Amino acid sequence: GQLVFDTSKPDGTPRKLMDVSLLASRGWRARTGLREGIALAYADFLRRSG
Repeated sequence: GQLVFDTSKPDGTPRKLMDVSLLASRGWRARTGLREGIALAYADFLRRSG
């Protein structure tokens, strides 16, 4: 395949909003809080970057 980048197109929506109301209405709940998730992601980044 070939990747073609069209510079005349914008790079997505200006604001990306997340809405979990549909998931919540079906009983889904996040198991990891925001602060813990950021800490885990940062620790993983450090581990992988050596």
